[in-house]
Amino acid sequence: MPLLVVDGANVVGSVPDGWWRDRRAAAERLRDRLVAYAESGVPGCPGPLEVVLVVEGAARGVESVPGVRVESAPGSGDDHIVELVRQAAGARPVLVVTADRELRRRVTAHGADVTGPRAVRP
Repeated sequence: MPLLVVDGANVVGSVPDGWWRDRRAAAERLRDRLVAYAESGVPGCPGPLEVVLVVEGAARGVESVPGVRVESAPGSGDDHIVELVRQAAGARPVLVVTADRELRRRVTAHGADVTGPRAVRP
C-alpha cells in the first residue's frame, strides 16, 4: 500500500485562514480532511493509501483517527518526515505533501515523490 506523508505545518500554513490563532485545531481540521484520501487517493497516487500526518510544535498531541495516523515529531517535523521516508524507501511507493523546497530535496534523495499542498486542499 502506498504511503502518503503530509507535512502538517506546511500544508496548514499554505492557507491564510487564521490557523495561527489555534495551530492544534488547524491540524485537527487537516487530519479530518485527510481521512477521505485514505480510500480515494490523491492526484497521481490512487487509493487506498496509508496516510500519515506529521505535526510539530503547538500541534503536537493531535490524536490519530481511523484512516489517518498522526505522528508528533519529537523535534523537527522535516527530520521526522525524512526518517519516515527513509524507513519506507524501496519497500513501497511514498508520496510526500509539502511545498518546502529543502524538504522536497531531502525526501526525493530517498526515492519519494512529492506533491504540493493543493493535492489535499478542499
